[in-house]
Amino acid sequence: MLTLWAPWRMEYIAGDKSSGCILCEKPKEGRDSENFILFRGEAVFIIMNIFPYNSGHLLIAPYRHIDTLALLTKEEAAELMAFAQKSEKVLKETLKAEGFNLGINLGKAAGAGIEGHIHLHVVPRWNGDTNFMPILGETKVIPEYLSSIYLKLLTHYQGR
Repeated sequence: MLTLWAPWRMEYIAGDKSSGCILCEKPKEGRDSENFILFRGEAVFIIMNIFPYNSGHLLIAPYRHIDTLALLTKEEAAELMAFAQKSEKVLKETLKAEGFNLGINLGKAAGAGIEGHIHLHVVPRWNGDTNFMPILGETKVIPEYLSSIYLKLLTHYQGR
């Protein structure tokens, strides 16, 4: 069995989550650049993960607070997949991603960090992006500021 160690995520795990659902609150604030919201559709939106597993880690979520795939409307499901396709293209062009991990964690038992609001993770990957730092130093190296990555991606999502 392989084990994925991610101690850099402890800040999020141990942090206060009593303030409500960030995937409901952030889109309503109207501060997209501060909240790292890259793109909005009719039913779903794309936001950067501020505790990323890799540079350019995105979350695609419906505006509605729902917790299962079964509750997605056909429109939400279609737009979610269309945004995943768009994200693959943008991350390849902008960050030169060589591969991707995409996933949805449904429920606390499955590892959902934002339990109750379904979202798709899009994690860009590169050959050699796993190194000794997380294993020996309990440190994940994210080589670029979130704000820099946001600006790079934003121009591609907004149509340059």
